[in-house]
Amino acid sequence: MTTNTILLLLLSIVIAGGLSYSQYFFKVKNHSKVNVFLAFLRFLVIFALLVLLINPIMTKNKLEITKTPLAIAVDNSSSIVALQSDKKVNELYQKLISNSALQEKFEIQSYQFDADLKPSDQFDFKGKQTNLDAVAKNLKSINKNLIFPTVIITDGNQTTGNDYVYRFDPQNKIYPLVVGDTTTFFDLKINQLNVNKYAFHKNKFPVEVFLQYSGDKNTNADFAIMQGNTVVVREKVNFSNTKKTATLNVLLPADKVGLQIFKATISSNVKEKNSYNNSKNFAVEVIDQKSTIAIVSSINHPDIGALKRSIETNAQRKVILVKPNEISKLDDVAILVLYQPNTAFKGIFDNAKLASTNTFIITGTGTDFNFLNQQQNSLVFRMSGQKEDYLAEFQSQFNLFAIDNIGFENFPPLQNLFGTITTNTSVSVLLSSKIRNVATNSPLLAFAENQGKRTAFLLGENSWKWRLQSHIDNQSFEKYDVFVDKIIQYLASTTSKKSLVVTHENFYNSGEAIVINAQYFNKNYEFDDKARLTIKVTNTETKQVKNYDLLKGNNSFSVNLDGLTAGKYNFSVKELNTNTVYSSHFEILDFDIEKQFVNPDVKKLQQLALQTNGNTFFENQVDNLVQTLLENKEYKSIEKNISTKTPLIDWIWLLILIAALLTTEWFVRKYNGLL
Repeated sequence: MTTNTILLLLLSIVIAGGLSYSQYFFKVKNHSKVNVFLAFLRFLVIFALLVLLINPIMTKNKLEITKTPLAIAVDNSSSIVALQSDKKVNELYQKLISNSALQEKFEIQSYQFDADLKPSDQFDFKGKQTNLDAVAKNLKSINKNLIFPTVIITDGNQTTGNDYVYRFDPQNKIYPLVVGDTTTFFDLKINQLNVNKYAFHKNKFPVEVFLQYSGDKNTNADFAIMQGNTVVVREKVNFSNTKKTATLNVLLPADKVGLQIFKATISSNVKEKNSYNNSKNFAVEVIDQKSTIAIVSSINHPDIGALKRSIETNAQRKVILVKPNEISKLDDVAILVLYQPNTAFKGIFDNAKLASTNTFIITGTGTDFNFLNQQQNSLVFRMSGQKEDYLAEFQSQFNLFAIDNIGFENFPPLQNLFGTITTNTSVSVLLSSKIRNVATNSPLLAFAENQGKRTAFLLGENSWKWRLQSHIDNQSFEKYDVFVDKIIQYLASTTSKKSLVVTHENFYNSGEAIVINAQYFNKNYEFDDKARLTIKVTNTETKQVKNYDLLKGNNSFSVNLDGLTAGKYNFSVKELNTNTVYSSHFEILDFDIEKQFVNPDVKKLQQLALQTNGNTFFENQVDNLVQTLLENKEYKSIEKNISTKTPLIDWIWLLILIAALLTTEWFVRKYNGLL
């Protein structure tokens, strides 16, 4: 309490005593014990009221010391085991966290990382991917606005994510502690193999192979691609001390329809420490038909190029660009994309109706909406000549096909003419429109089906900005291109409606996410979120059976089958209430990316240390690392004086006490006839 508060309390005692004395003793001849007791009660009441007015505050000061964080991130991927460094990593980690001087100076934070970063002080080294980019991103958000050092115990071999060298905050020093044998061994490696998932029957498909050599002598290597026991391609490759890499481009024949498995190998007459990285399996699905999509437009617009690129990311699609008067027959066209149709499209609409060709209609400021009203009856347009920007709003109840919200609400607006758009009952809306966050209750992206003919409507131009925004948000066009592919897939499908629809790949690589999606529809073809879906997966070789439940998402069910070993599998998805079953198969190709390395990536880790003004240390230099951290004067503890103020007396109890004292005084006076 302050001096002023103490003086006020003393003054309160004097005032309370003076008033009590004045009422019960001043000019009163009878100084009985009752008067003394009543004076004491009155003194307490007045003093309590004055204390309530003064409200004395107690101030407590507490000294708090904030230490600088020291993040220790341990590589938990299986490459640590492959390099026979798992015991050494645990030993180095224990030596760091148990150091009393480090504990005194720093607040030690322990993490493990493989595909992602998470707090941990136990490591099993079973991670299937290494992502140092995730370490940079997560540590930056965990210790926001702080200057702190980071020790990374790793081999530096990243298998996924962005290049980590320039992803860490340059203000925070990184100290890589390199594990693994840095001795250079003779090693031949298939570093990367690029091939499309699909090829077309009776064509040839390209395979691009990147080979890498580690050693200091000239050597000759044999490269081959085999299908079963048949050698499809064989080439000689020469390496030397100055030529460490080679790139091969080969063409393979697609002479069989279906899933074709190949194996690429590189070998020499020298025995290698790691032969696992000498081979790589890959698969190609050979299909006997390529669907053609025609984009019809009488104008030039960036939307057309963006749409073409998105559609052709699926190798099964071929896009042709034509003018309205250039198409007379639609025999070879699977889907018509009609961009901003006007009266010049009359012949196209007539031919599409005769051929029952599915269409994707995209409108904009150049669309003739009166003409469009005459050509279809799914949507009715009443448009003005004024332009308007329309934002997208995702409709989670959409159920024609499984689709995720890829951030539509954050996409730039599409431009269309202002007006009202009404739909009939057979139209399903995936995206509705908003004008400056005010819902219009009109569709922006909708689908209709009439007598087996399917139509999609995108009601606005400038969708090329959507693709660009998706790339900015995800550093990839993939999510947006998959979204477009699902629209095209829906329009390309002519099969009758099924109650159980399952989406999956025919093959996966080991280490990839193996996700199977399913949708179950009731008799009205409405998505049934109360369905109970299970999946039974059987390894065709070992006959081992595993059962899983599919978990419900927004508008589909899904299951993650990560952890399955390489091999061929049959599976069946079953809806338990109706016993509806879908059966198929897939294959997991043997490939463990974490076993591709024979040495730590010292150069990359040294670049990282240099970029952040840190330093690189090796297994036998952990004491030097500790000394460096302790001697660095940038990392000082911060002392804070935390002052807390609390009332000396709880006012509620004080009021209760005052009421009790006044009540007691009244009863005593009443009893003694003083009222």
